[in-house]
Amino acid sequence: MDDPRDHFGAFIGDTPLLELRRFGERRGLRARILAKIEALNPAGSIKDRTAWGIVQAAEAEGRLVPGQLLVELTSGNTGIGLAALAAARGYRAKFYLRTSTSHEKVTLIERYGAETVPIDDAEFLAPGGVDAIIDRVRRENPDAFYTDQRANPANPRIHHDTTGPEIWRDTDGAVDILVAAIGTGGTISGTGRFLKASKPSVTVVAVEPAHGSVPTRERPQIDPVEGVHCVTGIEAGLLPANFDAGVVDAFIPCEIHPSPAVVKAGGRAVVPTCFDQPLPAFACPSSKGQGIRAGPRTDGVRDEAMAGRIPAPCRAAAGINLVSAPWRALHPQPKPLKNMERAIGIEPTTFSLGS
Repeated sequence: MDDPRDHFGAFIGDTPLLELRRFGERRGLRARILAKIEALNPAGSIKDRTAWGIVQAAEAEGRLVPGQLLVELTSGNTGIGLAALAAARGYRAKFYLRTSTSHEKVTLIERYGAETVPIDDAEFLAPGGVDAIIDRVRRENPDAFYTDQRANPANPRIHHDTTGPEIWRDTDGAVDILVAAIGTGGTISGTGRFLKASKPSVTVVAVEPAHGSVPTRERPQIDPVEGVHCVTGIEAGLLPANFDAGVVDAFIPCEIHPSPAVVKAGGRAVVPTCFDQPLPAFACPSSKGQGIRAGPRTDGVRDEAMAGRIPAPCRAAAGINLVSAPWRALHPQPKPLKNMERAIGIEPTTFSLGS
């Protein structure tokens, strides 16, 4: 065997870039848009990287032993990645999820053998709600390893060590713009740090839910962008510790609408960091599929400044079903191809944010 892989973690990362050539042509964009297809991670999302980084670090530090319980507060995708790794490496797993987490995600986590604990959405939306829930998680599981995806430095480190270098390698260093959303802050912070260190002119653009797409105590049932947070106007102490605001050059608010769009980035190479739909879609990392809206401006990134640069959008969550993710976990995926579109002859499709 030329490439023996004897454990689950060996299949995480090294995902391909897909150039969304037709998508850009149809919208008159002058940028080369390259999407990183994170759906090809074995449990189906970019959060497999986060889970693997946290588990590897804990094992190396002796904080995890066979049979130990892993616990986390999650919107779904980190839980799926951790549940898959726990099943593969002999750990038990327990996840606290808000009641609005999709049935498919909850069922998939449970199919990996993990326990789930529902938390009412109102608890999350109460002042200090997230911190109170984290305190509860720790209190109810005193002997467990709390993976702490919001503050564990292993989260951004795995993106600095893998996601960023892969984008740099597969664009031959030609990447100019990184586009990503903010959940725990790990993807955009770790990847952004690496790319800026390699090429200081790289622009990092964060897409965040606009106020109309953020649930509140008065509107708790609004269809949220799952796992993605609004950052603008939020006190620094309330943001995930793993989010490095100094890495981000511009923010774009994004309402939930049925059609996706792209940053008007004339001629530059844009890499959206994590693309997890089974059929490629242009979007940003979120379990719900937060897209980048087409428009005449980019809230801080001017069209003229984009000319001739390569942006990289990032999408983080696969279309969840109970067959595809476990199946991928058991079947090796091909090595990344610099132009998957040319290799498999498919045309990038649009992705409905309402689906």
